Formats: sequence, structure tokens, C-alpha cells
Amino acid sequence: MNSINSIVERIKAFDEKEAVFWNDKTYSYSDLSRLIDQWLERFKKAGIAEKHICAFYGEYSPQICGLIYALMLNKNILVPFTPAMGRDLDEFSEMAGIDWLIKFDRNDDWEIQKIDKYPVKNQLIINFYQRNVPGLIVFTSGSTGKPKGILQDCENVMKKFLEIRPGWKTVLFLMMDHFGGFNTLLSVFAYGGTAVCLPDRKPETVCEVIEKSKADLLPATPTFLNLLIASNAYKNFDLSSVKLITYGTEVMMDATLNAVKSIFPNCRIKQTYGLSELGVLRSKSESDNSVWVKLGGQGFETKIVDNILWIRSQAVMVGYLNADNPVDEDGWMSTGDEVEVKGEYMRILGRKSDMINVGGLKVFPAEVESVLLQDENIAEASVFGKPHPVMGNIVIAKVVLVQAEDKFAMTERLRKLCMSKLAKYKVPVKFVIEETDLHNARYKKIRK
Repeated sequence: MNSINSIVERIKAFDEKEAVFWNDKTYSYSDLSRLIDQWLERFKKAGIAEKHICAFYGEYSPQICGLIYALMLNKNILVPFTPAMGRDLDEFSEMAGIDWLIKFDRNDDWEIQKIDKYPVKNQLIINFYQRNVPGLIVFTSGSTGKPKGILQDCENVMKKFLEIRPGWKTVLFLMMDHFGGFNTLLSVFAYGGTAVCLPDRKPETVCEVIEKSKADLLPATPTFLNLLIASNAYKNFDLSSVKLITYGTEVMMDATLNAVKSIFPNCRIKQTYGLSELGVLRSKSESDNSVWVKLGGQGFETKIVDNILWIRSQAVMVGYLNADNPVDEDGWMSTGDEVEVKGEYMRILGRKSDMINVGGLKVFPAEVESVLLQDENIAEASVFGKPHPVMGNIVIAKVVLVQAEDKFAMTERLRKLCMSKLAKYKVPVKFVIEETDLHNARYKKIRK
């Protein structure tokens, strides 16, 4: 029996355990199994056959959870779409060459659309059909160039969940159209946990849903955790059910980590690490208030080359739809993340592409942002480089204020703060007050 069928049999055995919390309602594993079977019947009526490329658009819901497993059982190629994709939706549909689109509204009602305008398939997909297994297509954010389409083998992805582990009541904060969110969803059901769905990802909403659902695991981004702190929303809700907070997708700021630990003193805090191309590694933080982490686990190997993290993974992607495969002939791929090493642990400094070269000296934005966030009136901070004829680059900081204040007074205070914590070349030469968010819909920092 393959890994997908094994997990689905396990799901059926969980029976009346709580599987999904959605819109203040709970759904059991029996309900989830029923939804999977209903979708398989709908596929037959609609003509959705093996190897068809099926996109689905919406947010986490009971129907979508059932659909995902039905598509894998039906050996389709899954393409999750969310409203966060915005204007990229048409481009991504063409890149994937979708055959079907299943759209969901906020009430979990759905419609199936046959898509006939992409008859020519990508050669990578044509070759993948020979494996006779379901696939997954997700897209990179395009923060360092044009977005790339990533094809994953669902059988390879699911293998890591065969080992039985404890189940968590998990907030589905990370979106399903990126690998981290999809991986979280699969892990919840593989271990008999509960998927806690969100109507939106505002700090107040997340806190309210945690209180109602009694969720015990919150996977989030450092940017979201910082906004949670700045909003003070956590003070208005009972979040005592949370036993574990995990963070990843971007570099964590020390100031944010320390604040989260003080707000959740009885909660474990764990750093995670993964790439859509390679999967999500097992991780162990040195301590709750440390950004040092040990990475690896079964199916993964790591090495450091010129301070850059490289990974070899058994769950490596099939390839990019629109770019050359970056995995070398020995199976290693550069993550682009520069790291420091201390024994078994490493500290991720940031993407090499984000690094600012100031007169030949390195400045990693996250280090400066962490200092700026120590100021009580800074809700968000984004640091980036600007070309300079003499220094190569200079450091610029954009900030969002908690409360309006005089720009001159703010600049002087922030400059003094940075001078007391950072080497002179790392101190921003200009502070810009922003009125709009410095993060995208996925609560990842925007640096420009």
C-alpha cells in the first residue's frame, strides 16, 4: 500500500475524533472521510480523470480538506490557489496548464469548471505522468525574481508522515498555496489532530479563533508574531490553550522572540525550516528564546559551503516548470541562506540576496530590524540597501508607527538606539515613516 492510501486508511480509523474546526463548528474524521468519498463520486460525474491537473481556489474549509485527499487518491496533480495570489492567478494557471478549476466561496459552496484553454502541457509534467502518482504544484513568492512553478511528487511528500506522532489542534495560519501551509495540513490529519481554520489572519481574528477552538499549536511567521505583539490583541483573549508556537519562512528578530516568550511563558517556541523545493526539515531549537537551531531528520542531510546552507532531501521536488533545476548531480541544493555555526546548531542570518554590502562589509537586514523593534512605538520595520556612489550601498529603514509622532524626534531616538546596539556601518542613514503595511498577505516582510 502506498503512503497516501495508508494515511487515508488511518484517517478513517480516527472515526469520531475532531478533525476540523471551521466557522465555530467542528467536523469529525468520519465527516472528513465522508467528504473524501463524496468528492471521488463528483469526479466520476464531472469526468475528472487520473493525471488531470486540478486547481482549487479558496481558503481552508471542510470541503477543501476532503478535496485534497480525494485528488491525491484520484492521482491528479493538485494546484492550490488562494485570494493572496491576486493578479498572478491567470499566469499561474497557464504555467500549470490546469484542466479543471474548483472554486469555493466563504460558505464552502463550490463549483467545478472545465478549463480548455491550456491544451499544451509542460514537458516536466508530461514526464511526471510516467510515475503514475499524484503531484502538487506550488509557486515561489518571486521576491528575488520571477515566480517559479514547483512540481512535487505527493508520494514523496507523504512518506514523512507514515511514522505516527502526537496530533495537535493546529491553527492553519500558513496558506495552502505555499508548501509550508500544505505540509501543515497533511501533518494535522496524518497524526489525528484538528485543523483550525481562520476566516482571516488579522491578529484579533487569530486570537479569537484560538480562544474558541482551544487550539494548542500556532505555526506563524515572525512578521505576524511581531504584529500580534504591537496590536496588544493577545491581552483581550484567553490563549492559555497554546502549548507550542512554531515560526519559520523568514528570519526571527531577537526582540520579537523575547517578547513572544514573555507573553507565552508556559509555551514552547520552536524554529522550523523548509523550502518548497526540498520539503520541511525536522528541527530543534537550542532553547525557547534562542534563534540557534539544529536541522535535519530522516531523509535530509545538510552541509555548509562558504557560510551558505546546502540541503539534500529525499523529498526533493521533481523540478521547476519554468526554470532550470538548481539541484546538482549529487542531489544537493543551495538554500541561499547564510548561516553561522556553533557545534550542532546554526543561526540563520538571512538570504544572501537580501544582504547589504556597505563598503565591503555585510549588513543583514534582520539584525537591524531586530534593534528597531525594541522601540515601543515601532509596529513594523523593513531594512534594505540603496545604491551609493562611494559606499556601494547605504542602509535605509522603513517603519510603521504604533502612534503618530514627530519625524525628527523619532529619527533621533532610533539613530541613538541603533548606535548603542550596532556597528556604525549598520546604522540606517535614513528613516522613512510608512503608512501602509510592510508585509504581504502571507504576513512575510516586504523589503524594497
